[in-house]
Amino acid sequence: MRGMIIVTGGAGFIGSALIWGLNRKGFKDILVVDQNAAGSPKWGNLDKLSYTAYFESSGFLTSLEQGKWNTGVSAILHMGACSDTTEKNTAFLRENNTLYSERLAAWAIRHNVYFAYASSAAAYGAGERGFSDDDDTLRLKALNPYGQSKLDFDLSVLRNKWETQVTGFRFFNVYGPNEYHKGAMRSMVHKGFEQIQSGGKLRLFKSYKAEYPDGGQKRDFVYVKDVVDLVLWFMEHPAKKGIYNVGAGRAQSWNELAEALFKACRKPVQIEYVDMPESIKNQYQYFTQADLTKLRQTNCPVTFQNLETGVSDYVKHHLLREDPYLS
Repeated sequence: MRGMIIVTGGAGFIGSALIWGLNRKGFKDILVVDQNAAGSPKWGNLDKLSYTAYFESSGFLTSLEQGKWNTGVSAILHMGACSDTTEKNTAFLRENNTLYSERLAAWAIRHNVYFAYASSAAAYGAGERGFSDDDDTLRLKALNPYGQSKLDFDLSVLRNKWETQVTGFRFFNVYGPNEYHKGAMRSMVHKGFEQIQSGGKLRLFKSYKAEYPDGGQKRDFVYVKDVVDLVLWFMEHPAKKGIYNVGAGRAQSWNELAEALFKACRKPVQIEYVDMPESIKNQYQYFTQADLTKLRQTNCPVTFQNLETGVSDYVKHHLLREDPYLS
């Protein structure tokens, strides 16, 4: 692939990890698009990465549509969005997560530029309608405005019949290096590591469903390095189009995550179960597990590490280092 690669959300978690992966493959002509990244905590994600230029997302889309990059762009990896699952402003989410994506995808299709984007497992809501990424997306019902904004763009892709022209990734619970700036939206691996290092104890939410013990709620956890390998494989195999789940394909409990984390930190397991905030009780996912049937049909060779191996790599090679960033 020749030409500039545009990575939106490029200073963020998955975006900067993708730039790291691109650099490892020899790609350096990269335009990073993000919002108010310079001088912010997430700027550290870019410190040791190679890229051509940085552009603010507020002006990027307008300049793109006005013809600034009509030639020379080979791919757009659209990871930029509001990723705060507690955001309540539906107008803001529609503008930033849905309409922005629609305009960017339309430009890429008009100019025959490879386009991949980040969707989310939040589109599946409580999972009562399953976790299949077939194109019967109308059956899904998100639990919160964030998830709905992601689902709305998936629906837009299908409504416009773009599923044969773009590639979407429904990311499940991604964790790993370069998430340090995300505050409350960091993975439990990172937040738990801090808790263990400071007090020797990890706090997990109590369960409010009889079928799940405290800490027994299950998620499909996926390591960001595996995500990078998968997204870049699809970029290098552009004939593979559609919307795909990106998860390990196995649900593991928060208790299993805790055990893996204590093992990696070489500390005895000490878990404290705490009340779940009222603000998230009614939008909490008790179980997620990616159906990988459609993904496997592409013959993508990328495999996904289980929690023990992924958490061990994250802790030993990043969190315990003075400079934990991908570089």
